[in-house]
Amino acid sequence: MNTFSDPTQIVEQFDIVGGQHIADLGAGSGAYCFALAEKFKNNSDTKIFGIDVQRDLLARLESEAENRGLHAIHGVWGDIEEPKGTRLRDQSIDTVIIANTLFQVDHKKGLIEEVTRILRPEGKLIIIDWSESFGHIGPKPDHVITEAAAKSLCEDAGFTLRKDIEAGEHHYGFIMVRT
Repeated sequence: MNTFSDPTQIVEQFDIVGGQHIADLGAGSGAYCFALAEKFKNNSDTKIFGIDVQRDLLARLESEAENRGLHAIHGVWGDIEEPKGTRLRDQSIDTVIIANTLFQVDHKKGLIEEVTRILRPEGKLIIIDWSESFGHIGPKPDHVITEAAAKSLCEDAGFTLRKDIEAGEHHYGFIMVRT
């Protein structure tokens, strides 16, 4: 694994099959959306919702997806910390990804409640985040959410750990299942 997170390598650990509905909450520049869309390029039933509050990032995401012929990606403007803020239907998503976003979220419990609302029973929640502050690239030291704190947040909401994933030297990752 590279020193930094490599979405293309990381998505291979997700145990996702084609035809799923996937939501990338806090999609940003879309690194995970693109990695998943490339992986499932030949499966027209796969849908990837890149959700972000920054409209300029969503416009770039959609433009790049169009230029690359990745029709599975759908940009959605939404506030992932608010009830119904993702604008997705109840229990409509098979897998939720929160990558390099948790440390930025003010209302973490609200985010996990929104994940619970949109995720189907037995659906997966995948979290990847910074394990430390790294130079001027990662979060400030006081913004880092430890892996233990992130897991506890999910477990308190009724999720069960399925497995840890390798996410790079400065990141952690894990998959939880909604029970």
